[in-house]
Amino acid sequence: MTIKFRDYYEILGVPRNASQDEIQRSYRKLARKFHPDINKESDAEEKFKEINEAYEVLKDPEKRKKYDQLGPNWKDGQDFRPPPGWDVHFDFGRGTGAGRRTYYWSSGTGGFSDFFEALFGAGAFGEGFRGKQTGGPFVRFQQGENQEAVLTISLEEAYKGGTKGITLQSQRIGPDGRVSTEQKRYEVKIPPGVIPGQKIRLAGQGGEGTGGAPKGDLFLKVEIEPHPRFRVQGRDLYTDLPVSPWEAALGAKVKVRTLGEEEITITIPPGTQSGQKLRLRGKGMPNPKGTSGDLYAVVQIRVPKRLSPREKEILQELGTISSFDPRAGF
Repeated sequence: MTIKFRDYYEILGVPRNASQDEIQRSYRKLARKFHPDINKESDAEEKFKEINEAYEVLKDPEKRKKYDQLGPNWKDGQDFRPPPGWDVHFDFGRGTGAGRRTYYWSSGTGGFSDFFEALFGAGAFGEGFRGKQTGGPFVRFQQGENQEAVLTISLEEAYKGGTKGITLQSQRIGPDGRVSTEQKRYEVKIPPGVIPGQKIRLAGQGGEGTGGAPKGDLFLKVEIEPHPRFRVQGRDLYTDLPVSPWEAALGAKVKVRTLGEEEITITIPPGTQSGQKLRLRGKGMPNPKGTSGDLYAVVQIRVPKRLSPREKEILQELGTISSFDPRAGF
């Protein structure tokens, strides 16, 4: 079988005299770029394997020394026959976690490329090794955990959108077991029309990754402060509309102010009852991806607490001549 030489220095993009720090920095940069959970290109996983294979050799001074004995004149892809006496064995595995992958390697048996196996022995790259160690410590590559916090905003901020500065506290446990509190400030972009329960994603602001993997995300769950005039139900808004008994009985035209500070004249039909809802289409919460919500004016019939002599006289006369019984059928 023809074996092709692999130039591990070229794969990691470092010179042959690169320091261990340079090798590690280059590996972490490339591992983040080609991690299969991040890069959806068809060849990303294969490149990720190549990068990890190269790092597995060059990160260890002993393995790197053996590899360098082959000399600097080999080119990537050239036919290669391994020298005798190469008996080091390494294992390269991939495990899966809940919602994300964990990549690691340990000593044991397994399968890298034919070139790697020819130099160092059989290896393995596959599923099913999560939590199992066959000798030597794990080196894990795992994206950070996603985190969640609550973002409380005013109804006006939710309606108009904009930028809001917030400060969040987090606690960390150090190697000595001590708990420290950290504060971090964020400038959060609030989309217009955000409603309670929606989440705003801050990419890369979650938990730390391991092995050079990227951070998780921070999700801010939106809560809206109570408003003195409006109530929110989904994308619809509700507001109370006080009317007089004669406006409800005879009908009238009254003005309603929307959350967007627009003043709209609506018609109260004759015989309107208390609790009846009058709909203002499209005047609720905006929706960037579709139809805006509606605004409902909920009629509240109010009676005067004090009457003038003439008002009292008119109402007494009305009570005498009217056949209306509000408790009929009650």
